[in-house]
Amino acid sequence: MRFERAAGILLHPTSFPGRYGIGDFGNAAYQFVDFLVASKQSLWQILPLGPTGYGDSPYQAFSAFAGNPLLISPDRLVRDGYLPETAVRNVPTFPQHAVDFGPVIEYKTALLQQAHEHFLTHGSDEQKAAYQQFCAEQSSWLDDFALFMALKNHHVDHEGGVWNTWPREIALREPAAMTSWGAKLANEVDRHKFLQFLFFQQWLSLKAYANDRGIQIIGDIPIFVAFDSADVWANPDLFYLDETGGSTVIAGVPPDYFSETGQRWGNPLYRWDKMADNGYVWWAARLQMCFTQADIVRIDHFRGFDAYWEIPADEPTAVVGQWVKGPGQAFFQAMRDQLGELPLIAEDLGVITPEVTALRDAFDFPGMKILQFAFGGERNSNFLPHTFDKNSVVYTGTHDNETVL
Repeated sequence: MRFERAAGILLHPTSFPGRYGIGDFGNAAYQFVDFLVASKQSLWQILPLGPTGYGDSPYQAFSAFAGNPLLISPDRLVRDGYLPETAVRNVPTFPQHAVDFGPVIEYKTALLQQAHEHFLTHGSDEQKAAYQQFCAEQSSWLDDFALFMALKNHHVDHEGGVWNTWPREIALREPAAMTSWGAKLANEVDRHKFLQFLFFQQWLSLKAYANDRGIQIIGDIPIFVAFDSADVWANPDLFYLDETGGSTVIAGVPPDYFSETGQRWGNPLYRWDKMADNGYVWWAARLQMCFTQADIVRIDHFRGFDAYWEIPADEPTAVVGQWVKGPGQAFFQAMRDQLGELPLIAEDLGVITPEVTALRDAFDFPGMKILQFAFGGERNSNFLPHTFDKNSVVYTGTHDNETVL
């Protein structure tokens, strides 16, 4: 899919200024949209919005569908009646130059728990009806995610709460265990559902504000999901796992100029054969959610759809591995058949073969060019501006680079 020529800014919401230790969907976000409009920009690119894991990376989330509650604006909660004004009078002092995730998580978790309690006792009929409608509409992923998070918190003192270390009956989702644990953790399950309700309410309001002013949102997703995620726990048949739930093979990239041992990412690998058998319904749902959250979506590690580096899970590095063919054109054709035109950007950086380029071009996806890669002395660099293809997205740098200014 080709896009009209346009310009914009890459800025993740965590970077907005504010008094709560982390950027959120509050006033600063709306002011940024106004800045984009005044600057004659029309694109705002963000990083993945999912709930981050223990490394605080948006590329390793607990869910491919859920949003990060840390991005919920306390000020908007007060404005909308989900918190009393007194709840945000005494805010701790947080660093202003960077996010210190430990204290932020502790503070906002308690604050959001208070919002849930306030909602249960003081929520209006209109708010409760909207919440029930959200839960019904999103139940296909929300029910599993909320129970997953409640179970993680309950077992956090054992191996960090990683799902395959839970009691076997719930790790393997035996029906009786699902029922009993769901009842035991019912209040916490409801809290996690409520936080997703707040997240989507605030984010979609901000997105609508941007869209109404001519600003399109460019979202971002990694090709692979985290092992410790609701996606893997709820869909073990779609991944290469053993009888205990552990990965048998994992994702990464082989040794190259930057690393003698390659990169051992650790993500579980998809059973593309199983996904093809059911029409890639999980991926269709994932992309549908992406297109709800954003107008255009960048897919990280696009080359993995053509071929990916498979590493035995017991290998300590990425040196030992093999290239395995991905789903290729059949996958994107299935997505197009189910979802219509695909407004995707292909992150085609790294070791790109003619086959990867052919896959990208078969669906007219724009690739990426990074100006910081252009001026290192290589006279024939594909990142030099005069070599750019017309169907490209050009960055001064990405989240992997230092900022230019």
